[in-house]
Amino acid sequence: MTRSASQSARPGRTVVLALGSNLGDRLLNLQRGVTFLCGSGLRCSAVSAVFQTAPVGGPEQGDFLNAVLLADSALPAAEILRRCQLAEAAAGRVRTVRWGPRTLDVDIIACGAEVSTDPQLTLPHPRAHERAFVLAPWLDVAPDARLPGWGSVADLLAAAPDRTGVRRLDGERLALAADQSVSDEQPEASAQCR
Repeated sequence: MTRSASQSARPGRTVVLALGSNLGDRLLNLQRGVTFLCGSGLRCSAVSAVFQTAPVGGPEQGDFLNAVLLADSALPAAEILRRCQLAEAAAGRVRTVRWGPRTLDVDIIACGAEVSTDPQLTLPHPRAHERAFVLAPWLDVAPDARLPGWGSVADLLAAAPDRTGVRRLDGERLALAADQSVSDEQPEASAQCR
């Protein structure tokens, strides 16, 4: 694994998380994910509009709702990943088929400029540069965003092969939690999003 300057994260480092859902109440699942993550040691600063997207890869399945959440965190990337997986579990995610339908999927797209080749957590996300369902919501919430090692998110979106399958849902919004108590405490695996 390769990491930037130090093993632990730096305060003020921007974390980009992509959320998706195509099972159950998709909008509610996304909101539960945002609520869970913003209460688990991340200082959430912005959440994109909601986009409806055609699935990419995997078995035949319904369309996804997708969004991007921006946060600051001093937590190591591996701990952020663990918290993302706890959010997925709290939303009822069961991993049975690779790229199959899911109640909630949370991917770490970038952790500041951190680079990792660890197979458990590759940073930046190895396919983010070609996924419009990540790039469009990210561009919505951060128009000047850049994907480390790849460049401008706007330029990447213009070249993304799945860009025609992405549609912004006007009127559908996710809310950041009003109380974002930030701690380095470990959230409980059984914690439920409400």
